Amino acid sequence: MNIITLKTYFFNELKGIQEDSEIESFFFILIEYLHHLKRIDISLNPDFEVSETDLEKWKTIISELKIEKPIQYITGEAWFYGYRFEVNENTLIPRPETEELVEWIIESQKSKVKSQKISIFDIGTGSGCIPISLKKEIPTAEVFTMDVSEKALEMARKNALDNEMVVNFIHQSVLEIDDLKSITTSNFQLPTSFDVIVSNPPYVRNLEKQEIKKNVLEYEPHLALFVEDIDALLFYRKIAQLALTGLTPNGKLFFEINQYLGKETVELLENLGFKNIELRKDFVGNDRMICCGL
Repeated sequence: MNIITLKTYFFNELKGIQEDSEIESFFFILIEYLHHLKRIDISLNPDFEVSETDLEKWKTIISELKIEKPIQYITGEAWFYGYRFEVNENTLIPRPETEELVEWIIESQKSKVKSQKISIFDIGTGSGCIPISLKKEIPTAEVFTMDVSEKALEMARKNALDNEMVVNFIHQSVLEIDDLKSITTSNFQLPTSFDVIVSNPPYVRNLEKQEIKKNVLEYEPHLALFVEDIDALLFYRKIAQLALTGLTPNGKLFFEINQYLGKETVELLENLGFKNIELRKDFVGNDRMICCGL
């Protein structure tokens, strides 16, 4: 089967299950994943033949896409801020709105002189996309990150190694910490305070599950996604309380937030005494991220 015929077959098999634009995106992701070809290569070589062995791989992947398994879990990789990250069912798939949060943090630190070291603490690392991207973009930074899931940390450590970045990992639940200074590690010394504390914690309420697409609800880790309706700001409150004594005098606290709880999150931070609170929308116009200081 040549590649053009395969594309028609691929579209016909997935039509009605996925949007056409998504099917096309999946097709070109898989062309590169399975055949190391880019879109331009298909235009230049429309008669490229797909072997029977590779065709069976395509059919297996199509069957997975039909049950709406995320393509990132099929290929085992996702791209974030221009960098490749391995992902699996133990880690959330990195999202474009989180790239905007990373960009905001980078911009906030550009006024620092190049020789000035800054310390960054990421809470709830998942795949490691936030701390590793920040280390890539701010090489002089000392970066520390924590997660309650050892399986997620295994993937994050591998991503740091693959991206040739030194990031310090901590296996601990933020809810069990009374003070950042109380965190003990055997492999490195944790700073007494941080220039940046950032978190993209669980924030989807159970009442919002009906809004969640099947490919997220049935495959991505619920531990990293959901929070009880009765206390939806649990993680924000805890992390903000830790930041009260864990930030440097000019330090900044950054959050990715639930789009429906922007006002409530701002009020929480105001009540705790944070200043210069800025709420920003993401690229589709939803309240999505907050920065504040003391």
